Amino acid sequence: MAEISEILLIALVILAFLLLLGGVGIYVLVKLGKKAAVKAREATTRITTHVNAMGAGEAAEVERLRLDLRREMSLTRQAVDQAQRQGWGLGDLPKIIADLTTHVDTHDGHLATFAQQQRVSPYVDHVTLERLREHQAKLTAMCARIRTGLLNDQVHHTASGIADLTSRTDLEIEARRRDPDPLDEIDDLYRRTMEERRNEP
Repeated sequence: MAEISEILLIALVILAFLLLLGGVGIYVLVKLGKKAAVKAREATTRITTHVNAMGAGEAAEVERLRLDLRREMSLTRQAVDQAQRQGWGLGDLPKIIADLTTHVDTHDGHLATFAQQQRVSPYVDHVTLERLREHQAKLTAMCARIRTGLLNDQVHHTASGIADLTSRTDLEIEARRRDPDPLDEIDDLYRRTMEERRNEP
C-alpha cells in the first residue's frame, strides 16, 4: 500500500511539474505572440505607406512626406546614438530629441489622417495641406541642423586629434633622425673642394 501511494505521489509531482512547465510555455508564447503582432502591425503600416506613396495625387504626396520625415528622424536618432556611444557631451540634446520625436509622431499622425481623408474624399483642403508642408519643412530642418551640428563637432574633434598626431609623428621622426657626424661633414667638404679644383682649368 505504501508503494502505491509513493508512486501516486511521484506521478502527481511529475504532473504538477509538467503543468507548471506548460503554463510557463503558454505565458511565453502569448508574450511572443503579442510582440509579433505589434511588429507585424508596424510592418504592415510601413508597407502600406510605401505602396500608397507610389501613387499620384496629393494623398501620395503626403505619404511621401511621411516617408521623408521617418527617414530624417531615423538618421537623426542614429547620429545622436552614435555620439552618445562615443561619449560626447550632448547637453540637452537627448531631451530635445525626445521632444522632437513626440512632435514628429504627432505630425506623422496628422499626415496619415490627411492622406486617408484624401483617398476617401474628392475634396482637397489646400490650407491644411500647406500647413502640413510648413510643419514638415520645420521638422526636417531641425533634424538636419542637429545632424549637421553633431557632424561638425565630430569633424572638429577629429581634426584636433589629427593635428596632435601629426605633431607627435614629426617629433618622433625628428628624434629618430641621426645627428650628422662632424667627420662626415669634413670629408664631404674636402671631397667637394677637391672636385672643384679638378674641374678648374
